[in-house]
Amino acid sequence: MLKKRDLQDCHALFELITHPDVFPFVRHKADTYDEFLFISKQTIEAEERGELISRTIVDEWGAPIGTINLYDLENNAGFLGTWLGKPYHGKGYNSPAKEEFFQEVFYELGIETIFMRIRKVNIRSIKAAEKLPYVVKANETRQSLFMQLNPVKEVYDLYEISKDQYTLHYMRTNSAEQSDSELLA
Repeated sequence: MLKKRDLQDCHALFELITHPDVFPFVRHKADTYDEFLFISKQTIEAEERGELISRTIVDEWGAPIGTINLYDLENNAGFLGTWLGKPYHGKGYNSPAKEEFFQEVFYELGIETIFMRIRKVNIRSIKAAEKLPYVVKANETRQSLFMQLNPVKEVYDLYEISKDQYTLHYMRTNSAEQSDSELLA
């Protein structure tokens, strides 16, 4: 479902990122393929320097369909940025991609907190975030960060995923699944 970023995926990703339902909500906008290629190369280099974590989301056939990233890494925390191409919206790719990414960043790469900055007008992303049982709206609990994101007026909502909350959810889910399989045995 996820793989390291690769410049060979840029053609397919650029076609997907330019859709009007996707483009306004991506962090690094590219108007041309060459610009997207350059941004992708910078992203790969930034990951090598430990500034971010970036993966390509692929479908069941290995075709690139979007990206998931953790930007602005500082103090074992970062900001999540995810996008899927329009043909893949509502097809069930978002949650499994996040689950795989969270497993990697929390348990292999030492991240403790993931923040999500979501534009208040991005209803699709807000609904997706609020569906996740381990996500907490942090506008009040992280008020100084919330104010940094919204210095003039409230444009963004702030959400937080802590490693502890995610782990608790993961343990509960696996425990319930294990109990169900024991009942069926």
